[in-house]
Amino acid sequence: MHRGQHDLVTLGIALAAIILFVGTAGVALPTLVRSWTGNSPSPDLALTNALLLNIALILLGWNRYKALNTELVQRRKSEEEARRLADIDHLTGCHNRRSFTTALGEMLASCPGGDRALAAIAVDLDNFKQVNDLNGHQAGDEILRTTAARILKLLPEGGLLSRLGGDEFVCVVPYHTQVPERIDQLAAQLTDVVAKPVQYEGVSIDVTMSIGIASSIQLDQTGLGLVSAQKLMHKADIAMYHAKKQGKNRFYWFEPPMENELRFRNELEAGIRRGIALGEFRPYYEQQIDLETNRLTGFEMLARWESPEMGVVGPDIFIPIAEEIGVIGEMSEKLIAQAFEDAKQWDPDLTLSVNISPVQMRDPWFAQKLLKLLVKHNFPAHRLDIEITESCLHENIGMVRSMITSLRNQGVHVSLDDFGTGYSSLSQLRSLPFDRLKIDRSFISELKEDEHNGKLVDAIISMGDGLKLPITAEGVENEKVLDALRRMGKLKGQGYHYGRPEPADQVLARLEKHDLLAKPSSDNVTEVDFGSRGERRGSGVKAS
Repeated sequence: MHRGQHDLVTLGIALAAIILFVGTAGVALPTLVRSWTGNSPSPDLALTNALLLNIALILLGWNRYKALNTELVQRRKSEEEARRLADIDHLTGCHNRRSFTTALGEMLASCPGGDRALAAIAVDLDNFKQVNDLNGHQAGDEILRTTAARILKLLPEGGLLSRLGGDEFVCVVPYHTQVPERIDQLAAQLTDVVAKPVQYEGVSIDVTMSIGIASSIQLDQTGLGLVSAQKLMHKADIAMYHAKKQGKNRFYWFEPPMENELRFRNELEAGIRRGIALGEFRPYYEQQIDLETNRLTGFEMLARWESPEMGVVGPDIFIPIAEEIGVIGEMSEKLIAQAFEDAKQWDPDLTLSVNISPVQMRDPWFAQKLLKLLVKHNFPAHRLDIEITESCLHENIGMVRSMITSLRNQGVHVSLDDFGTGYSSLSQLRSLPFDRLKIDRSFISELKEDEHNGKLVDAIISMGDGLKLPITAEGVENEKVLDALRRMGKLKGQGYHYGRPEPADQVLARLEKHDLLAKPSSDNVTEVDFGSRGERRGSGVKAS
């Protein structure tokens, strides 16, 4: 039986007992009173018992009704609290995604239009994962609570805030369409206030955020309620991702080209994943030349995407995306494996240089994976030169040192790439066992200017000499730059002056022309050469 029906039955029994009591008491009570005063004989026992039983039923029924009614009130309060909790984020106390979307839909449906509009402001904390990794999830929770409190404090009347999940927030603010700068001012205040350090257990934690803004006047009005709310939030998200791409810690209003850009980005991501599976990423090779003798000493492997839809795509397009979506390791391993097979066909005195992504250097098993590839493809370790950038040195210097040492102990050479663009110190250069420095092309290109005397490049070369680190100059574009470098010392160089990066078949044709292919006996090597530390040079070939 339904609880409400049960309550009515209980109440009915109590009312019936009261009615029966009225009828019984009218007969029994006068007799009882006269008996108690001595004016009448003893009352009828059965009638008296019936009256007492009737009173007991009234009390029992009434108490039961009150208990059931109290339970019902408590149940209603519990259900209301459950509904309230289902609508808020338990960590920050603001709306959650479900309740916010509903509320935004209702606000959009009731928005009068004309000169009144709603602005959805999407907020995402920058580098929040690092906060959790470095300080723990409790610190991250404190950051989220503090951020929500700071945003709520700045929201004008009528504004709503929601935590969508993780470190993503969104708020909606009504505004006058003739003064959109009010929203700009609010966004600027948010970036300033949230960026203030948060104190947690004696540690000062800095957090910035990226903001995207979309206005309800940008909706196509084809959907109402929840549909419009989802569209508006999506546009604000797109603007927020654009803000992150532009350097973070800033805000942007949504513009239609951003949506096309995001769609292209998604297509690129899908194409990269598909291209890795189908082997569309191929190694190309750039010549490395001994500037003193003009002899070819080896090649640097550079990745190219031979896309059926877009043609040959450069690494500046797909490498950052591959790093962000977590496929750079798989892509790099496949490229390195193919490069090993290609390089085995070259003269054994020619070296192979390979760039390693900073993302790969975060993998504690990277060195073991690379050595396993060397063994699998039977490629001599002393012919391999791994190039890492200065940015790797600031993330986990201890792990980087361990990896470099492990690789060098097996005969692999390790170079510091793009030197001068990061913040490596002399103490790091002395403590880390690098084999070579590579001067970034941005410094080398300045040698083309007549008024530039190359003092900075000369200083780097002198420092390399002092640290007993040989130097490779990137970006040798013409004869003028080449002459300037030759006057500075004994260097290796690479750049378009010696030709564009080439696929494997063109490299083989070049080497065959100069009799620099591996001899038949070299193909029968059965042991990988680990442990050789000297840098080998052969007769080489003049660069063409």
